[in-house]
Amino acid sequence: MPAGGVELKPKDHILTYEEILRLSSLFASLGVTKIRLTGGEPLIRKEIELLVTHLAQIPGIDSLAITTNGLLLSRKLRALQEGGVTLFNISLDTLQEEKFVQVTRRKGLEDVLKAIQDTLKAGYNPVKINAVVMKGFNDDELIDFVAMTKLQPIEVRFIEYMPFGGNNWNDGEFMSYQDMLTTIRASYPDIERLEDGPQETSKTWRVPGFKGSVGFISSMSDHFCSGCTRIRLTADGHLKVCLFGNQEVNLRDMMRDGVSDSDLKVAIYNAISKKKASHAGMHEIAKSDNRPMILIGG
Repeated sequence: MPAGGVELKPKDHILTYEEILRLSSLFASLGVTKIRLTGGEPLIRKEIELLVTHLAQIPGIDSLAITTNGLLLSRKLRALQEGGVTLFNISLDTLQEEKFVQVTRRKGLEDVLKAIQDTLKAGYNPVKINAVVMKGFNDDELIDFVAMTKLQPIEVRFIEYMPFGGNNWNDGEFMSYQDMLTTIRASYPDIERLEDGPQETSKTWRVPGFKGSVGFISSMSDHFCSGCTRIRLTADGHLKVCLFGNQEVNLRDMMRDGVSDSDLKVAIYNAISKKKASHAGMHEIAKSDNRPMILIGG
């Protein structure tokens, strides 16, 4: 969370559930099979349980995931599971209360840790934890996170620190995938690489004998642009074909202007066809004007 918070948008700027379902159905008709609700924080949205129920019923959608900060997850978990959520990613950058307050601007570490355990008890396997690694902030906790994968089917995904609006990114705090792996190998020299699918964003490793695994999302030091099949729809209805790109297509206004489904499909296709082969690199990205990550979604 940026230190100054983020400007809240008027309610009528945000997509309605009907608009989300319309666009999701169009994406599914174009070949999308996986939907992820992310943030900001998706669980603060009113009647989110009803939305997931309708999304899960869209023909062609075989995976419905949620990325959440975990603070509200325990109280909503049963309804979300019954609604059809197949996977949870829980964002957790630190296991220390003081650091947790610093990075999230609120208390609640115990609630997040409880949500992880509740999700495991509900039968989710794996439960994924997303941790953005910053040198000098939480790089001393890498071993503690790996230890979480010993007895439970947890996949900790270490994410390279990426430049976005409002996060005061600098390369002095950047820690590469290889440097993270070197640090972990000092305590777990036998950690081994697992095989990943051709379109996976995470490089997966496991300590032999551990129930869970460790993944590395190396967006900056070893990008995976050539295999990226993800597109993003922001809460205010803008289509982004690249997380780091500042080009957006306003599908919300097109719908509200009465555009047909056929014309929406053309707009989506045209945007995706212009997707670049690779991003410009972290130092160039840092100079560009992009939304804060909290307003894009992971």
